[in-house]
Amino acid sequence: MASESRLKSAVLLCVAGAVLLAFGAGAVRDSPRLVVLCALGALPLLAVLWRCLDRLAALRHPAPPEPRAVFNIEQQGLLDNALALETRFEHAPIALFRIDGGAGEGAVVPLNANARKLVAPGRASDTADLYRQLVAQPGERRTLIQFETERGAERALLALSSLALLGKPQRLAALMPVESELEAEALNAWRQLVHVLTHEIMNSLTPVASLSRTAHELVNDCRDALPPEVSGDLGTALDAISRRADSLVAFVASYRSLSNVPAAHPERIHVGALFERVAALVGPAWRARGGQVHFSVEPTSLELMADPGQLEQALINLLKNAFEATAKVDKGQAWVSARLVRGARLRIEVEDDGPGVPNALVAQIFTPFFSTKKQGGGIGLAMVRHLVHENGGTVRYAKSVGEGARFIISF
Repeated sequence: MASESRLKSAVLLCVAGAVLLAFGAGAVRDSPRLVVLCALGALPLLAVLWRCLDRLAALRHPAPPEPRAVFNIEQQGLLDNALALETRFEHAPIALFRIDGGAGEGAVVPLNANARKLVAPGRASDTADLYRQLVAQPGERRTLIQFETERGAERALLALSSLALLGKPQRLAALMPVESELEAEALNAWRQLVHVLTHEIMNSLTPVASLSRTAHELVNDCRDALPPEVSGDLGTALDAISRRADSLVAFVASYRSLSNVPAAHPERIHVGALFERVAALVGPAWRARGGQVHFSVEPTSLELMADPGQLEQALINLLKNAFEATAKVDKGQAWVSARLVRGARLRIEVEDDGPGVPNALVAQIFTPFFSTKKQGGGIGLAMVRHLVHENGGTVRYAKSVGEGARFIISF
């Protein structure tokens, strides 16, 4: 508005100047030279007047923008939106795949970063089998599928949707691995169950053990007042009750440790130094019966982030199982190795030359209270799984190429 006011003022001044010059030219019309000078003086004023009027018209009736400029603005907006959508799509927290064609047919193409990671070396060990499972799923549905990875069998939730692009049928598959979440929930459920059971059992056993010891002392004090056969039977019965109660208290206390494992405090660990400490603890027992534990690290500078105490305990538990499994093997051997595998993952393997685990029992060996030994408590491998999981890893049993058992810890 300020510009328009200034232009109006300039127009008025120009008009006034032109009127004055015209009036002057009329007053001196007898002198042709002065009339010509007045006309020449009016020309700049008329030019300024024309320019001001033109700018006023432009302000009041602005010209529409050129079609190309409008197109460029809209095109840039669409491009920005497309880039933003592509970025969100690329970093979506699920693995997205495109399946060309209808149900039961078509090539599978990974669409975002998580999908490419899932089929990259170090994850799905048989990409073709995973793709076959995706293609074979009928219609729009959700289901749980399982595929093999470098860390063992992994389950994932699969959701499918059908669409058509440019007249061609396609399906979009969204895959969310849930193995670690399911394992975490299972561990948490076992911890809660063990906590409740041990709490209730201890509440019942502790007074039984205490009362049996008190009753046994009373029988001893009153032995002279009781018939010999009665005092003898009572003493034997109360002594048995007391010993069994104490044994059960100790047994239950060992399971209580499953629900009272402290939180992990990760720190940088040199794997070679960790193996040296474990070797110093378990080596003497193996050598005493003619066997040996072999440790190897590739490369020797290998490091990882974990709680050193908890990882040591997990390895000691696995080697204790190996020691017991090779009790009847002449000069039993065990091997502990650490190395990097595909996908820059760290793998620790513990292997022995014992009889191994029967195939029918493999699915249960990490379950609390389950043991392959008649006198086993079923806590060693359950504790291993708990300690490894607390440090961000997984542990699984793998059948050895030859004889024996092989456990794989992956980070």
